[in-house]
Amino acid sequence: MERRANKHMETENDEDPAAPLGIRSSTGDARKAESGTRDPLPSRPRILVIRGGAIGDFILTLPAIRLLRESVAGCHLEVLGYPGIMDLAMTAGIADSVRSLEHRTMAPLFAKSAKIDESLAGYLRSFNVVVSYLYDPDGFFRSSMDRVGVRTFVEASHRVEDGMGHAAEQLARPLQRLAMFLDDPLPRLTPVPVSDASDAPLIGIHPGSGSTRKNWLVAGWSRLGREIASAFPSARLGLITGEAEQERGTTDGIRSAWAGLNVRHFDAVPLPELARHLAGCRAFIGHDSGISHLAAACGTPCLLFFGPTDPATWAPRNEGVSVLRAPDGDLAALAFDEAWPAVQAFLESKITQRAA
Repeated sequence: MERRANKHMETENDEDPAAPLGIRSSTGDARKAESGTRDPLPSRPRILVIRGGAIGDFILTLPAIRLLRESVAGCHLEVLGYPGIMDLAMTAGIADSVRSLEHRTMAPLFAKSAKIDESLAGYLRSFNVVVSYLYDPDGFFRSSMDRVGVRTFVEASHRVEDGMGHAAEQLARPLQRLAMFLDDPLPRLTPVPVSDASDAPLIGIHPGSGSTRKNWLVAGWSRLGREIASAFPSARLGLITGEAEQERGTTDGIRSAWAGLNVRHFDAVPLPELARHLAGCRAFIGHDSGISHLAAACGTPCLLFFGPTDPATWAPRNEGVSVLRAPDGDLAALAFDEAWPAVQAFLESKITQRAA
């Protein structure tokens, strides 16, 4: 689930005859790119941000995208990204349109001297600025931007390094070349919350991430759910899973251990929809994962278990986020008796006090 959105989350629009370039727009004007008749110097500034990567990588780039949006008054901003993930830029209210990097016309941009579809070339030329976070070690993509005539192309490194500041700050630094400086490094989403029909306070729990090294043991999550149900009987557990958890056996293991508990299961839910459910949660518990960043961006209080990754670089900085670091960065060494007091204290302040 961390590497990219699940197959169930994909929203590719290849077969829509009204959108041969795969563009989805909140305003409709992006589809003018198809005609090739757009003014080469549009009166309304146009910005394109190209961002691949996993869910968390994309969310950590939202402050940079917002900076572009706010720095260029009245601009039209579009995002090229992975299906399901890129839609979060529209959920955040900072993108007018999104387009899939996996669209069939995109492949030649990544090959040396390949013929580029003219409608795609015209679309790319229509932007005043193109900012790319793509990995381009051979320079083929940059060469393609030169060949199609992109006016201003900014190569932004997708790499984040420990000890160089928070990830969101690092991802915004390339924009300093455009005299844009990030003051607000917090990703923010404002989805309309979905209230649980049972009126029980919902505790979101995501027991996965993109790497098994960043995951607590399934046995720990299995016991944790039972302990939460016992200590907070008014609450409901919201189990969040995706492809990765299914393939690793995490989903089946936890569902079996939580049999008979008050549980709502969110499996492979599209990210904008999942954001609405997370916004309705009273609390969230997870790892260093894209879903944790999503919960934090929605304003949900979070307790996150961190292992080998550095919280100073990767932990969300949003208000209400707490981190429990595993001994020596090894989540396999995080004993339940160490985790449970932190979880209990966290939930006491979110469940018991709110109920009182």
